Amino acid sequence: MTEDEAHGWIRDRFGVSRETLLGRYAELLRAEAAHQNLIAASTLDTLWSRHFVDSAQLIPLAADAPRGAWIDVGSGAGLPGVVAAILLDRRVVLVEPRARRVAFLQAVAAELNLTSRLTVQPSKIESYRPTNRAAVISARAVAQLTQLLESTIHCTDSSTVWVLPKGMNAQLEVEAAQHAWQGMFHVEPSITQPESGIVVARGVRPR
Repeated sequence: MTEDEAHGWIRDRFGVSRETLLGRYAELLRAEAAHQNLIAASTLDTLWSRHFVDSAQLIPLAADAPRGAWIDVGSGAGLPGVVAAILLDRRVVLVEPRARRVAFLQAVAAELNLTSRLTVQPSKIESYRPTNRAAVISARAVAQLTQLLESTIHCTDSSTVWVLPKGMNAQLEVEAAQHAWQGMFHVEPSITQPESGIVVARGVRPR
């Protein structure tokens, strides 16, 4: 997918105004890249295809999630959490323990006028206790699936939808996690990296 194709993919599904807001986020990411390593420098010229569409493709996978917050674990540069907040009207919580990244995410929320629905939680997910259980859990390149389920299960209930980009070993991670966890798990192919998979899970609970 080229950058032009990625722009078109976003525009066709979410509209011009949200595409424009993503463009402002891209500017903030590129500017901050001079001060801290948010994303690989080699991907700065392919933000839309490598990061934005890669994040946005999670949204339809969680289309049947109940009302409630989308919790993005280890949000880092804000991927996929900021993208979800821009493209949806759902409340999004970015859980990020690193102070410099927290400051960047807070600045992004303010600059893009997203503070009414985008919250930055400056902590590890293990110590975060949300008032209400998450409707959606996302995490991009944070931990192996088994470890991720262990660290986040306290934030969820049986209706939570998990959308987790996991790379080429997605199915293997599911098989390993199913020794300790039960629920409905399946792997969706990524539209940006066909060799990679996205784990979608519902009804997750310990065995």
